[in-house]
Amino acid sequence: MQGAVFLLVLLGAISGREALHLIHLPATSSVAENSPPETPVHKFSVNLSASLSPVTAGLPLIINTSPLTDAFKVNSLSGLDFEVVTTGKEELDFETGPNIFDLQIYVKDGVGVTDLQILTVQVTDVNEPPQFQGNLAKGLDLYIVEGADPGFIYQVEAFDPEDTSRNIPLSYFLIVPSVNFGMSANGTLFSTTEFDFEAGPKSFHLVAGVRDSQGLEASTALQVNVVNVNDEAPRFTSSARVYTIPEELASGTIVANITAEDPDDKGSTGFLLYSITTANSYFMINQWTGTIQVVHRLDRDAGDLRQNPTISLEVLVKDRPSGGQENRMQITFIVEDINDNPASCTRSTFSVMVPERAAKGTLLLDLNKFCFDDDSKAPNNQFNFTTPSGVGSGGRFSQDPAGSGKIVLIGDLDYENSSNLAAGNKYTVIIQVQDVAPPYYKNNIYIYILTKPENEFPLVFDKPSYVFEVSELRPARTRVGQVHASDKDFPQSRVVYSISTGGASLQYPNIFWINPQTGELQLVTRADYETTPVYILRIQATNSEDTSTVTVTVNVLEENDEKPICTPDSYFLAVPVDLQVGTNIQNFKLTCTDLDSSPQSFRYSIGSGNVNDHFTFSPNAGSNITSLFLMTRFDYANGLDKIWDYKLLVYVTDDNLLSGRKKAQAHVETGTVTLSISVIPHPTTVVTTTPRPKIIYQVLRKNIYSPSAWYVPFVLTLGSILLLGLLVSLLVLLAKTIHRRCPRKTEKLKKPPAEKGETKNTKPEILVETIQLSSVFDGEAIDPVTGAVYEFNSNTGARKWKDLSTQMPRWKEPRPQGAASSRAVTVEGAGRPPRSIGEQDGPSGKAPTEDTSPGSRNQDGKMGTPKSRSPALPSRASPRLHPGK
Repeated sequence: MQGAVFLLVLLGAISGREALHLIHLPATSSVAENSPPETPVHKFSVNLSASLSPVTAGLPLIINTSPLTDAFKVNSLSGLDFEVVTTGKEELDFETGPNIFDLQIYVKDGVGVTDLQILTVQVTDVNEPPQFQGNLAKGLDLYIVEGADPGFIYQVEAFDPEDTSRNIPLSYFLIVPSVNFGMSANGTLFSTTEFDFEAGPKSFHLVAGVRDSQGLEASTALQVNVVNVNDEAPRFTSSARVYTIPEELASGTIVANITAEDPDDKGSTGFLLYSITTANSYFMINQWTGTIQVVHRLDRDAGDLRQNPTISLEVLVKDRPSGGQENRMQITFIVEDINDNPASCTRSTFSVMVPERAAKGTLLLDLNKFCFDDDSKAPNNQFNFTTPSGVGSGGRFSQDPAGSGKIVLIGDLDYENSSNLAAGNKYTVIIQVQDVAPPYYKNNIYIYILTKPENEFPLVFDKPSYVFEVSELRPARTRVGQVHASDKDFPQSRVVYSISTGGASLQYPNIFWINPQTGELQLVTRADYETTPVYILRIQATNSEDTSTVTVTVNVLEENDEKPICTPDSYFLAVPVDLQVGTNIQNFKLTCTDLDSSPQSFRYSIGSGNVNDHFTFSPNAGSNITSLFLMTRFDYANGLDKIWDYKLLVYVTDDNLLSGRKKAQAHVETGTVTLSISVIPHPTTVVTTTPRPKIIYQVLRKNIYSPSAWYVPFVLTLGSILLLGLLVSLLVLLAKTIHRRCPRKTEKLKKPPAEKGETKNTKPEILVETIQLSSVFDGEAIDPVTGAVYEFNSNTGARKWKDLSTQMPRWKEPRPQGAASSRAVTVEGAGRPPRSIGEQDGPSGKAPTEDTSPGSRNQDGKMGTPKSRSPALPSRASPRLHPGK
């Protein structure tokens, strides 16, 4: 701080004028501990600088303290005079707080000149009186129980702020002496007499004082209250002990009011508690008021009250919930009977079943066995019965004797009687049961009397037997007829129908079904006249009482429901292209049968496949045997015919004998036959000017097996591949051998050059066709071209030559000049003539193939012969020669 002051003085001297500074600072002052706010501590002034600039507003100011405190502030007195005072924000305690504070006072004028000085404030010690601690300093309420023995009540304690070590003793006393209390010098408050809350004062006011060693005193107020002790038992003030009440009081009804008082608090019952100690479910008592209320129905006529109508209770009164005084009193309630129960019966409705032939005077019902009155005393429990009434009861039912409740039959209940039937054979009797004592309660009793029918008549069908007819064309669920059975008994009971016997066929255990409710007979499936023309059934009818049977005859009406069946139903035929019109194709005949039509009813027609109407049947109607004829010639040259393979769908209809009018209404059946026809072209002619082409036929056979036998084609294919490989190897070895041993012969076989005007030799043609064969050949025929005999399979159409060595002809080729003679080699083939293998042409010995399919032309511009027929039948081809160019 001295450095700061020196710096300010130095700055003032340098500036050449007098600096701003605080007068009477630095300084040292003192202030007493526990001084109140605004207590003056030190006064000082401000000396302005030579510029006379005023002090900045709010200054001077204490900007820092050591130690930190908010106990001081600077107040302005007047002009440039100021004073440091206490703030009261912090208590200045010499004994517990800091005793010296350094206050830094800062001042500044308008031109920025400042000064900072230190004021040292020393807190001086002041002697303080003793002090009471806590609630005792503000006054204390003390309590003493009445009747307690004189003695210790409370220990009063205080402390001297000057004695921080608590070594100096303090002296205690009562400022106002009392005859009932005393206080020892060490602060013990005690009583000198016994207190009675009801007889004496209920509280006392005392002032306790304390004095230190220097004579300073302090005091505090003590309020001593006498606590009332519960030492008297309550007393009942209500005199009634027995109460008579009626039964069936409503819940909450007050039936008694118990009162009591507490001698400890005369005139007040607010602290008395009431309770019922006896276990019961009928009453409860209000614990504050003592009123007893009904909480459960008081039924004098049931339970324990019917035997003993008195209820005894013990009432307990206490002056506190626990630990207080109590008293007990016995009270009794007598429950009186009233007529509160009407006469009633265990059942309000009765159902009596009476046989229709019951005799008059029969006792039907005795109501006394079911009716009663729950009231416990007479006449409340007595009753009687009124006269019967109700719909249909007049003249049929009565009481005997009157009012006794015994119901007897006095009329007729025949179920079939028209008057009883009009009433529905159901009667309602209404009787009232009534009390003989007021208020004369009544209850209605409803008696329903039902007539029980008896089986007086048998169950019979309305006809002795039934005959029905049904067409064999009718489908399932067709109604055949209906039977009906009934009897004269009422009510009509439900009849159930069933087929007991009959109606079986070879395929079905029963082709008829009967509706069990209506008796309607229906078809389960179609009836077949050819199998069973007549069915005899036994129908049974059953109701709840009887069973009856009847015979039903069902005649099956014959209808045309069978299709014609022809043999064979499919066939393969081969037709030469130049077959004459009117020729029976391969002597083919079709034989047909029909189970329900005569042979004269057959009519034959060809549906799809008969392109250009080449084929027809003769006769085409009126016979079961017919033949296939060629109707028109084939014309492939002019382009009229284009297909070589025909598949005819033949219809055989059994309507030939029906007129046109009847055909529209009659049922007609049609059978079908499938015919496969292949047209065989002309064999090609040999041109003499050129050598006949050398044709190599390579036939590939393929057997047809069931698709499910997958392993058969697999094994055959594998074996064919191995065999083909072996054959190729042998052919290669054979060719090599011939080439080595016959080189000159091969040269001689070379053809000379073609002369002018001659056509060159055509290359041999190799045809590869797949022929499907079956393992069974069931027919044979003559090839119309070659005249050879071949076997065929009628199902698949596969063919093979019967004897190739004797049947197949040999062709001799013309030998050109300089050419070696050719040899005809017969090769076995199915459905074709043997292939011819000529001499090798050229040095290579190979015969090149040439296209001779339809549409191809030779060197002269002429159309060539078709190479093969329609691909529709690749497995069946007739043998033919291909002319060279």
